[in-house]
Amino acid sequence: MNDVAYMARAIRLAQAGLFTAHPNPRVGCVIVVDGEIVGEGWHEKTGGPHAEVVALAAAGDLSAGATAYITLEPCSHTGRTPPCTEALIAAGIGRVVIGMKDPNPKVAGSGIEKLEQAGISVEVGVLEGEARKLNPGFIRRMEQGLPYVRAKLAASLDGRTAMASGESKWITGESGRADVQRLRARSSAIVTGAGTVLSDDPSLTVRMETVSQQPLRVIVDSHLSTPASSKIFRQEGSTLVVTASEDGEATEELVNAGAEVIQLSSAGQGVNLQELMKYLAERECNEVMIEAGATLTGSAIACGIVDELVIYMAPHIMGADAKGMFRIPGLEAMENRIGLHIIDVRSVGDDIRITALVADKD
Repeated sequence: MNDVAYMARAIRLAQAGLFTAHPNPRVGCVIVVDGEIVGEGWHEKTGGPHAEVVALAAAGDLSAGATAYITLEPCSHTGRTPPCTEALIAAGIGRVVIGMKDPNPKVAGSGIEKLEQAGISVEVGVLEGEARKLNPGFIRRMEQGLPYVRAKLAASLDGRTAMASGESKWITGESGRADVQRLRARSSAIVTGAGTVLSDDPSLTVRMETVSQQPLRVIVDSHLSTPASSKIFRQEGSTLVVTASEDGEATEELVNAGAEVIQLSSAGQGVNLQELMKYLAERECNEVMIEAGATLTGSAIACGIVDELVIYMAPHIMGADAKGMFRIPGLEAMENRIGLHIIDVRSVGDDIRITALVADKD
């Protein structure tokens, strides 16, 4: 095996923390001596040991002179846990191969520098593209102060998300709905609109036995019209209502129901979604998923906060009177189209899942 193969193994290990590591990055580590893996680990959850510490413990005395393959530059500062650079140095690691530099300003190359100052050989950039794919939200938050935003939609083959009456359960099949659970589980926050809560009364929870912590549920409610009796307030985890309203009585009712309520500035007729994303990043939200109706989803795309669309297309037709996927006013000419890059198309049960990146995003 070579450096690429061992780094690929470290990346697979890091994926084990896909649903549990946030707000920390997903990181994997493999320790190798004479072509043999003697220790490996991944970062499972915030406050727990980092991948390097787990792998070093597994390797024990065999770490001396070994090569460590780590998907992300080791931390060099004391946060919730001690610096991993010190653990690597103390273990006598002889060489470190790193997938990518840490975008966290508290690290940003200082971990590499400390390892080199200790006489350890360091190589950076092995499978960097794959290493970056592990943590799109953490990277975006560290570099731009924003989360990575994914909008999920379920639609019929003719692009309809609900009947004219509002009925929408269920458009997709069981396999598609189970796949959505995995998207929710990897998200720090799930954003919906007051209209969706009023029409569907959703729980917006992750229903997977392997997930112990629920994402933050966020309701965008410009006029505080969400009923305090809504099911979403009775679920495990926290619910945040974001509004532009100053209605103190409605705010008190929602707080008494168990919600946290914050007021942000308005943009047009609704909450400023760009300001909301900055706020969620400040709350250490890495990946945010929007599960909402055509108005909020359309507004999110139009204001430029959406990075990725995940669309589940079901094999049926709902007709011209049914509701569409997006409501985006002002797209009157072909030159106004919003471009997408389709990066994946696959079957999920009887449905088709299309994953696309918004073309003008970085």
